[in-house]
Amino acid sequence: MRFGIRTLDELSVRGKTVLCRVDINQPVDRDAGTLKSINRITACVPTIRELSEKGAKVVLLAHQGSDIEYKNFYTTKPHAAVLSRLLGREVKWIDDVCGPAARQAIRDLCDGDVLLLDNVRFVAEEQTLFEMKLHLSHEQQAKTLLVQKLAPLADAYVCDAFAAAHRDQPSLCGFEQILPSAMGRLFEKEYCTVSSVMEDPARPCVFALGGAKISDAFLMMQTVLERGVADTILTGGLVANIFLIALGQEIGSYSRAFICKSNYAEFFDRAKALYERFGDRILLPDDLAWVENGERREASIYMMPSDVGAVDIGHATAAKYRACILSAKTVFVNGPMGVFEQEASEYGTKSLWQALADTEGFTVLGGGDSITATEKYKLTDKIGYICTGGGALIRFLSGEELPVVKALRHGSTLPQQ
Repeated sequence: MRFGIRTLDELSVRGKTVLCRVDINQPVDRDAGTLKSINRITACVPTIRELSEKGAKVVLLAHQGSDIEYKNFYTTKPHAAVLSRLLGREVKWIDDVCGPAARQAIRDLCDGDVLLLDNVRFVAEEQTLFEMKLHLSHEQQAKTLLVQKLAPLADAYVCDAFAAAHRDQPSLCGFEQILPSAMGRLFEKEYCTVSSVMEDPARPCVFALGGAKISDAFLMMQTVLERGVADTILTGGLVANIFLIALGQEIGSYSRAFICKSNYAEFFDRAKALYERFGDRILLPDDLAWVENGERREASIYMMPSDVGAVDIGHATAAKYRACILSAKTVFVNGPMGVFEQEASEYGTKSLWQALADTEGFTVLGGGDSITATEKYKLTDKIGYICTGGGALIRFLSGEELPVVKALRHGSTLPQQ
């Protein structure tokens, strides 16, 4: 057991049917019917391979696409092809989730076989609106269609979807109420890594927070500052812009207009309150960049033109942040320093990412944009640990108990057959 959760070392699987929930949600090229990235699929391969090689009949459950809008859903068929290539063996696939065809396919499995079911979000109870409107308890989730149809065919449940551990849905939290459960190798690795950052990081511990997911950043920031986890926080992106404006610094009318239009003005008061309490640990940009006629321009925060929008930190700030990272023993990053997708506004992010590659400290990185930036600058092998989770990682670092962690602890108490 680790953190009160059974690991694969303690789960008997030979000859058993194992339901394994993975997070292989990837960007899709719909025209070509292919995946644009396979990093999450690659990350869960060790768990799938281990279960298969131990003689389990492995049934994979996964989602694909945003569950806010139904039109974003997509089949998991291309994922099966990628998994087959990575595992070096056939991964069966069926265009059903829990209907008669899926259940018969599960019954037909032989020891070591791997079957990927279609997108679980084709089942209504797996969608966000279902989760947010009904607020089902874990016991109630165990009575949903998905669990009631599949659990009787299985002997155990494994969750390897740390990236989705903040979600409270039947495929993630319902099976543990009925089946003896364990966490997969990826879940175990990610949970242990982020726990070490929160509980006993090597010092100095530096957090670099940027990007546009403001509510997540402020939740995390408040927790790591109040608990004394972060010695220093480097701010970039909209996070930095909100702090500067909240403290009375004008950084261009477009910056303020964008924040207000995006309904982020409520964070001005929160930023000011945080800075009043922890200003000695929050570093703000000294200079910022904007784009004019396609060209990058920079100025001190005190000299920003009134009719521009800040899109990146400047060279002086990037140098200050780099020095801070190089002197750190632990560095956690979530979110870019600016609009890194465009050449004119990528300098701050590129510079900070290079510092992550150069530092001798332990580096942890998470979030979709952060992973995209790492891949863009070809620094994947230079980062200490890249967490597949975005929302789950942030919720964990903000001090919340993740629903899937709670469910797995319950499932770990159920006896194995």
